[in-house]
Amino acid sequence: MVRNVLGQVLALVGAAAAVWSPFQAWYNGRDGQYYRLEDLVTGTGITNVSAELFASLFLPFVVAALITLIGLVLRLRVLVAVAGVIVLGFTILWMVRIGLVEGSFTISGEEANGLGLGTALAFGGGVLLLLGALFMRGRGAGGKHVKGRRGPLTPVDQREPYEPYEPEEPEEPDGPTGGPDEDAPTQTWPRPPPDRD
Repeated sequence: MVRNVLGQVLALVGAAAAVWSPFQAWYNGRDGQYYRLEDLVTGTGITNVSAELFASLFLPFVVAALITLIGLVLRLRVLVAVAGVIVLGFTILWMVRIGLVEGSFTISGEEANGLGLGTALAFGGGVLLLLGALFMRGRGAGGKHVKGRRGPLTPVDQREPYEPYEPEEPEEPDGPTGGPDEDAPTQTWPRPPPDRD
């Protein structure tokens, strides 16, 4: 239980860090929301052209956050892990592309020089998503689970199924049954005297 809650908290923190990262400086003071997605896959590489919000690095991170929420609600670890791979994949792809354009990049504590806080948030968020998926218990494979035991329960002994029950025909009674006889005359009882109080 504690492990599952820890995994869910790690996944939520990772998703929040990933969504927040495009609004921070990624490289040389430029926010991640200004890097176009198409620059990651075209031959020109990273350009100075600014991007719309949903055409920037924000889009894959918000999609990863939605996948994380669906994975947490449905308790599917694989969805949380997929979200972590998406965040790490786009972050590493961006780092490779910026490295090709710049020739090299530096890690600096200053926002206006080298890799910034946004890159660290995205990378850390992806790692936290993967750790959250690792810690989450997820759904069972079917069957009941016993504490300390993995897998579904198996029956103690394998009995053969019972044969179907077929009711027998009722037999006719040989003698009197004590019930009312149809041919017997009926007798009326006298009425009790009225109470005179």
